[in-house]
Amino acid sequence: MALPDPLPVFHDRDCDLFIIRARRVAVIGYGSQGRTHALNLRDSGVADIVVGLKPGSATRAKAEADGFPVMTAGEATTGADVIAVMVSDEAHRDLWRDEIEPNIRPGAALIFAHGLSVRFGLVAPRADLDVILASPKGIGPRIRDLYEAGEGVFCLFGVHQDATGGAHALGLSYAAALGCGRKGILETTFAAECESDLFGEQVVLCGGVAELIDAAFMKLVNAGYPPEVAWFECFYEVKLVTDLMYERGIAGAFAKISNTAEYGAYLTGPRVIGDASRAAMDEVLAEVRDGAFVRRLMADYDAGSPELLARRSALGERTIEQVGARLSAVAATAKS
Repeated sequence: MALPDPLPVFHDRDCDLFIIRARRVAVIGYGSQGRTHALNLRDSGVADIVVGLKPGSATRAKAEADGFPVMTAGEATTGADVIAVMVSDEAHRDLWRDEIEPNIRPGAALIFAHGLSVRFGLVAPRADLDVILASPKGIGPRIRDLYEAGEGVFCLFGVHQDATGGAHALGLSYAAALGCGRKGILETTFAAECESDLFGEQVVLCGGVAELIDAAFMKLVNAGYPPEVAWFECFYEVKLVTDLMYERGIAGAFAKISNTAEYGAYLTGPRVIGDASRAAMDEVLAEVRDGAFVRRLMADYDAGSPELLARRSALGERTIEQVGARLSAVAATAKS
């Protein structure tokens, strides 16, 4: 198939760090992403940063130890030029309604690391605000490690609303301060980032991979193979192969594996990911696009997350987790 035109890409040379350095930034939330954003911004020369947290937040001590003033989200929003919302998606609705919207000044900028709450209406920003997406592609601690090593990660960037006329330049400045200009800042939309992210998480990264690994593992165990052997073949070696794909691409990785593995992949991959799998992908994408998934997420959240918590508990009880713990103990005894 013919590829569409590539997305616009920006690097450090295209970004003016002095824009974000001149702003007061409120980072709301101090988890994996919030802490990384705050630390990278500070190390990039942003001097005026405050952290907004719930009273009694478990991360308050960490933020204070890192040297940031800590206050409530509403207090942090008051007087801030940039409000970076770094709490979990399902918390955005109430946070916006109760603390950010009543205190955010006209002309300020809202920055999100994920487009879900804006795309699906959990947050409906006022017309007098800049609304920006700055989504580094990586988990927080890894983004931080790469920044400290003088490197960066790709970032998806977009402007949903430009009330001041300066949102584009401000967003690029913010992304560069995270270290992403060292790698590449790709311009897209809130909808494209959010919908593809939800689809990718569910079909590949978390849902698909986890279920494929566990189903294959249990198939071998139920067929009488030792659980330890099945664990190595269906789980442990996944990282080795995906690392190779990341470094070389799929074709490059296949050039490095055995002929047996390569030939078997060509025969069997399309059988596992066949018409039924593609039909399921169609259903998932439709549920993402029409908001059905987000409605279900928020209904569970509003009920106290009973479905999420029950599924989380059940996941920890799977046989593959028990075998993994057994092998971790084996590795630990080798060091004692």
